[in-house]
Amino acid sequence: MEDSVFSSSSQWLRQILIFTILLTVNAQLPGTWELLVPNAGIASMHTAVTRFNTVVLLDRTNIGPSRKLLPKGRCRIDPNDAILKKDCYAHSVVFDLQTNQLRPLMILTDTWCSSGQFLPDGTLLQTGGDLDGFRKIRKFEPCEAAGFCDWVELRDVELVNGRWYATNQILPDGTVIIVGGRGTNTVEYFPPRKGKIGAIELKFLADVEDTQMDNLYPYVHLLPNGHLFIFANNRAVMYDHEGNKVIRDYPVLSGGPRNYPSAGSSVMLALQGDFKTAVIVICGGAQYGAFIQRSTDTPAHGSCGRIVATDPKPGWEMEDMPFGRIMGDMVLLPTGDSLIINGAQAGTQGFELASNPCLYPVLYRPDQPVGLRFMTLNPGTVPRMYHSTANLLPDGRVLVAGSNPHVFYKFDVEFPTELRLEAFSPEYLSPDRANLRPVIEGIPETVRYGEGFDVFVSVSLPVVGIVEVNFASAPFATHSFSHGQRLVKLTVTPSVPDNDRYRIRCTAPPNGAVAPPGYYMAFAVNQGVPSVARWVHLVP
Repeated sequence: MEDSVFSSSSQWLRQILIFTILLTVNAQLPGTWELLVPNAGIASMHTAVTRFNTVVLLDRTNIGPSRKLLPKGRCRIDPNDAILKKDCYAHSVVFDLQTNQLRPLMILTDTWCSSGQFLPDGTLLQTGGDLDGFRKIRKFEPCEAAGFCDWVELRDVELVNGRWYATNQILPDGTVIIVGGRGTNTVEYFPPRKGKIGAIELKFLADVEDTQMDNLYPYVHLLPNGHLFIFANNRAVMYDHEGNKVIRDYPVLSGGPRNYPSAGSSVMLALQGDFKTAVIVICGGAQYGAFIQRSTDTPAHGSCGRIVATDPKPGWEMEDMPFGRIMGDMVLLPTGDSLIINGAQAGTQGFELASNPCLYPVLYRPDQPVGLRFMTLNPGTVPRMYHSTANLLPDGRVLVAGSNPHVFYKFDVEFPTELRLEAFSPEYLSPDRANLRPVIEGIPETVRYGEGFDVFVSVSLPVVGIVEVNFASAPFATHSFSHGQRLVKLTVTPSVPDNDRYRIRCTAPPNGAVAPPGYYMAFAVNQGVPSVARWVHLVP
């Protein structure tokens, strides 16, 4: 009896000790979390940051009641909606980063698993979806936070092929290519390009389709040579969108499928130097068959592949993350590092098909050698599972939103529909680095390709070394991939004292293949610490 009591007591003490150690370790891990909004009203399946420092959050329309009403008298009437014929609930909102206030937006057609991209004038293009949204094209022209801009559904144009689970990428000329979709192994353009009216077959997408459709939401990156890197399932090609031909097949990436529903993620690392080299990283994913078998406990992959896509003889360099992860979001930070956040350690994408949430963000440091690139960061407390998003904000934080692994909104379950908005602050925003943080005092609102221009910054401590000026795009984040995500490190001269500030001579990106036309967050980065960004319009 005494032995039993002693054993139970020892076990209890051991558990307390382990828990205390974990708390201590977590307290020492880099990064901090902040609850911004306890109830955004909708679970954001799609998220995008606008040049007015607002954020567009977007869900499905056929999901039934949200927790945010539309303004009085504004309702969506749809006799074909199986849940609400008269729907007076918002399924999209705009979030003001300055005040943390939300304004409901009116979306008419179904945006379930749709795609998006910002156009050169800052308008958010939104394409496809399910049911009545299958061929739909929508636009959101952002405005000041106090304005009343709203979604516009285009009536005079629609997609040639319906697009569900497609990917959008802006091109050097400012048009957008829309790639793939469920049962749609074609590409098309908005607006239609001369000589390329209609949908164009891309046989590669059909070739990589398997029995669980692992060619959805293909990873599309615009390379600085003007071609596209397109990855689906476990294969990739270099695609000449001008000539409509595949000009290179890349080696197979080991580790199984990586796209939806197998739920890896991908980034193209920062473009810099002579802008001729592009490096692609693809991390995580589910084991093949987990989706078909509806297995929630099959361990996720922890492997990452890295390839120099512009190399004459490219090959994959493999390494392992600290955690296996599906549905992780890879966010390019202003420094050139990448944050991997959200997701789960088992299962696959799909409704109620994952378990064991991965609460630990991971920092990927591309300049470190293999084996030293990953740093585990301070864990969050909110599981962000299927249908969650992450976006870089102009102040250097990362907005984390969404998570709804259920067909409808459901709150009394293990992984409920998530309406909270959070921000994660990387270590570069810690108080002990505040005196290194630059402030952009002056920068042009518009710059042209190849143009030289001055940026003026102030810093509390004297500047040591080069202050970078980096252009970050505002991507459309959905389903573990950010459409159009891009970071370009400009060519700069050493900073020169100029009264109480420093002057940095910069050269704008040389062309639209390096940085497509549009609005960018311009960050000054001093010893790894970014400023608050200023929006710059890059034009031909």
